Amino acid sequence: MMEEMVAAAYTYEPGLLEHEGFPKTEQPVYILGKSYSTLYDMDELMSDIMSRLWFTYRRGFSAIGGTGPMSDQGWGCMLRCGQMMVAQALIHLHIGRDWMWDRDKPDPTYLRILKMFQDKKNACYSIHQIASMGVCEGKPIGHWFGPNTIAQVFRKLCVYDDWSQIRVHIAMDNTVIIKDIWTMCKEPVRTEQDGALEGYNHKSKEMTVNLRKIHQTKTSNFSQNGPSLQKSKGKTHHGRDPLSEDFKDDLNGDGNGESDSHYKGASWRPLLLIIPLRLGLSEINSVYLDSLKVCLTLPQSVGIIGGKPNHAHWFVGYVGDQMVYLDPHTTQPYVDLEQPDASDESYHCPYASRMKMSQLDPSIAVGFFCKTEKDFINLCSDIRNNIIKRSKTPMFELHEVRPAHWPPFEPYEVQPGTNSEFTVVDDRQYDTDEEYELL
Repeated sequence: MMEEMVAAAYTYEPGLLEHEGFPKTEQPVYILGKSYSTLYDMDELMSDIMSRLWFTYRRGFSAIGGTGPMSDQGWGCMLRCGQMMVAQALIHLHIGRDWMWDRDKPDPTYLRILKMFQDKKNACYSIHQIASMGVCEGKPIGHWFGPNTIAQVFRKLCVYDDWSQIRVHIAMDNTVIIKDIWTMCKEPVRTEQDGALEGYNHKSKEMTVNLRKIHQTKTSNFSQNGPSLQKSKGKTHHGRDPLSEDFKDDLNGDGNGESDSHYKGASWRPLLLIIPLRLGLSEINSVYLDSLKVCLTLPQSVGIIGGKPNHAHWFVGYVGDQMVYLDPHTTQPYVDLEQPDASDESYHCPYASRMKMSQLDPSIAVGFFCKTEKDFINLCSDIRNNIIKRSKTPMFELHEVRPAHWPPFEPYEVQPGTNSEFTVVDDRQYDTDEEYELL
């Protein structure tokens, strides 16, 4: 392991580094929704950081596309940051946020997650799949991605992950629409006619029709401008319900809208919510810094991807006015995790880097993971109360339904007949990283 780290150090791209330990301070350190004290919790803090999956440049893997590059050094940093965010969502889903890495006794479920990201063309979230899927987003193999592009790519790749069955929603135009997410994540109830739970094809054409029918439910009782969300009453923190009762009744088919027996009592599909933002022109606007901090304190946080132009990081927390991040700009040799003697140590970083928040590039993407419906309701409440209400210029908006002038919501579904095979789907609805509304 030490030899690999020394070799990797020689292929490190210089950037904004600060590898010394955390300062001894009364200020808390927040890491993906957890709070630590550097005075009393240093061991727990470093264990948490080292337990996060760390994906870096690699060299020596099979050629991407058969004849493409065998290393992603110099162009794959945003792809690796996307991998880290999605991997954190899968860890949260399958083994929980409190899981910690044990190098001597690796958890079998953790190893299964890790192997989904190894640098092999048949791995669901490999650099090969990401780079190839990026082609339909207008990014040739070997080109740098922006935050929006990597989000769009993972939105498509996650459809093929039958084990996790998570839904990726990308909130465009700085707006989170609750009903869009509800439509996508509330899976129709599986009846005997649909088939057994394990055998039911959740990507079938029949389900797509049901989801679209749900979306067509009447919304006459809703405010098309969305402000009623901010006016609704609810419970306390981590139990607050930001959704009006009429709104929830209509969503579940109990209100004045058209009911749908498939949707009533439907189960919740785990949600990865990604919000691409541009928080300034050439520099980040300082008015948004406190809101970014709030995002990293929420238990649903899976971090922020961003950094500097063509120099991406995965931000996992903050202390004071500094962002804490894992840096992918280290080139390590390819590891075949299927080999009996393979080590997973190179996928865990023993330190975290820091940079001033004011140095953050304004183009970022904020991520949240909601395993359950309650997680999503709590997230909406926290966003409303701790970000939107507390800021004169919120980073993004939260509405119950789509504005009247928006087109209908179309959930992304794998095409009938493709099932779990990887297929590049030509969907160029959002194909660049320029489609931001400047705040």
